[in-house]
Amino acid sequence: MISARNGLSTMINMAIMGVALTILGLGIFNINFLLHPPSQLTVDEILIVSLFLGMLHGITPDEHTWPITFSYAVGEYSTRGGMKAGFLFSLGFTIQRALLTTLGFIGLAYFYMKYNLDGPVYFIVGLVMAIAGSYILRGKYIHIPFDVLLGGHQHHTNEARRIPLHEAHPREVPIKMTIVHGLIAGFGFGAYASIITFVLAPQMPSIWYAPLPGLMFGIGTMIMQIILGAVFGGLLRAKKLGEEEIKYVGRKTAGITLYYGGIAFALVGLLIIFLPQIDAWAIGTGIPIPNLNAVDIGFLLVISVVGIIGLYGIIKSYREAVKLHAMNSK
Repeated sequence: MISARNGLSTMINMAIMGVALTILGLGIFNINFLLHPPSQLTVDEILIVSLFLGMLHGITPDEHTWPITFSYAVGEYSTRGGMKAGFLFSLGFTIQRALLTTLGFIGLAYFYMKYNLDGPVYFIVGLVMAIAGSYILRGKYIHIPFDVLLGGHQHHTNEARRIPLHEAHPREVPIKMTIVHGLIAGFGFGAYASIITFVLAPQMPSIWYAPLPGLMFGIGTMIMQIILGAVFGGLLRAKKLGEEEIKYVGRKTAGITLYYGGIAFALVGLLIIFLPQIDAWAIGTGIPIPNLNAVDIGFLLVISVVGIIGLYGIIKSYREAVKLHAMNSK
């Protein structure tokens, strides 16, 4: 009981911190200034604006960040593990954003304006999600050993047998895969990326400074993703479950969310590739903040993966854990 209360208290505190940091940013700079920064800003001003833009990006429901952070954070089944998931994902994302603003400074990011990369990015993100989810659920995946290359252990032999999902015990979540996800997701391009790439980066005094807006944007996103990761990761601690049950629910939920959420991402990616006009569909909300200003394909992906598939995963795995506990208690 005490552990559950402590977990819930930590989650509430982390959520309040995220909201407070966002309000702080909006207090220092009004939203119009952040989203339409003027020219001739100083380097310090550019970096501060980039930081707060990253924080806004991280706290609002973004299809490139929330589904992945949620999946891995829940799979770590603790506040500390969730924070680690948010950090590692944002680390890969930050590296890519620093590269992006460098390209913006030297004028090579123009292809983002010419070509719509949402479809390919969704497809690749979905494929990697499904690979990770398949490993967690089945103990076997399409053999592209990203996690082993990143320093993990060899998980199975060539004799590993493929078994049905409902019979498989969930494996340990390959947490270092979040770095790969972050690098790939960083190629997604939206309103926030446009500001740091085409407005802020060209104002930097030299190419040596060019990665800094992307770096600060990534750090801002990282701050919020760590907070969200802590909240997501601590969700299960608020339940009255034993350690083994929490581990089972966390891993199974992560596997379900990554696997089926990845399939959803890949299918939407293919749909946009062949019918790009779908990506322009949106219903305005009247809220002047990117990621909240419209109900569009990206927003629906977040709701579908985190709100529907993620919630289904928690409910399904919780029921299985309770059933297993009852059977083991006999």
